[in-house]
Amino acid sequence: MHCNAHPLNQKSLVLFPTNLESRGLNMPIKIGCCGFPVSKTKYYRELPLVEINSTFYNYPKQSILLKWRREAPENFEFTVKAHQDISHTHRFNPNNECIKALNLMVEICKTLNSKILLIQTPASFKPEESNLKKVKEFFGKIGKHKIFWVWETRGDEWFKPETKKTLKKIFDEYGIIHCTDPFISQPARVGEIAYFRLHGLGKRLYYYQYSDDELKKLLETVKKFNKKREVYVLFNNLTMFTDALRFKSLVEKGELPSLTGCFGLESFKKVVEKTKFPTSKPKLLKMHGWKLFDLKHGKQILVESVLEQIPTKTYNSLDELLSEAKKVLGG
Repeated sequence: MHCNAHPLNQKSLVLFPTNLESRGLNMPIKIGCCGFPVSKTKYYRELPLVEINSTFYNYPKQSILLKWRREAPENFEFTVKAHQDISHTHRFNPNNECIKALNLMVEICKTLNSKILLIQTPASFKPEESNLKKVKEFFGKIGKHKIFWVWETRGDEWFKPETKKTLKKIFDEYGIIHCTDPFISQPARVGEIAYFRLHGLGKRLYYYQYSDDELKKLLETVKKFNKKREVYVLFNNLTMFTDALRFKSLVEKGELPSLTGCFGLESFKKVVEKTKFPTSKPKLLKMHGWKLFDLKHGKQILVESVLEQIPTKTYNSLDELLSEAKKVLGG
């Protein structure tokens, strides 16, 4: 069986009727990636939303921002990640430098017509009383802007029940929206919007690909939030573009496209065929083990599950690797 050249155009699994209302979807579910994983031209054709991440490291000139806005489709939406000066350098300390950084981010949002500013704190910023005091002072000092403040907390301490209760009080007072990975924790508060970022669930951060079952579960989770508000779903893993397209198809059409357009050994081949040979089993596991391939209609498994069962040796060609994989798959 030959793989289809455009697997994301293949209708591999129908899950729901195509009418949005009949699937319990009332407000829009907006889907995009954290940054541009492909060319802007290709991205604009396929997805309606992107989170600008480069603003975490630098403050783009207005001419560059205007160029981004001009190049994008009229209804394309930008969200913006706040500069690390706010979250990592000053850590919400309400001093003049931190407030200045926030004001610069607000101007960036205005230029891009963005209504959302995401602030991501490091795992080292813990829910201690001194930090929470700074948060309240910071948001109490910045004044009113026509922007949704979204805060992504990092670290398990933030997800403890008592901490989330404390967070909710602060978020309610200052109108802050809590950003989480919905596979890890539910937000302490959502407002007029809900905002989720998905980093993957693997051993290595970002090295992850979402299966059909996980994308179905994701849809069921976000549906709980979109009865009265827009829901933003931003993928931030290595296969973010493919995962975003597949999830978009599920939301809009009730269909999950195949990953590769073929199954079994042919699908396995599609995933590993760009490997440079000769190579070793450990290198294959590191490069491809975290990826998925289509075992059969509607079912994916990790490439790792095949690679772990092949002999530990040097592989000099793709054909040699496929010969061993065929023995494992029984094809």
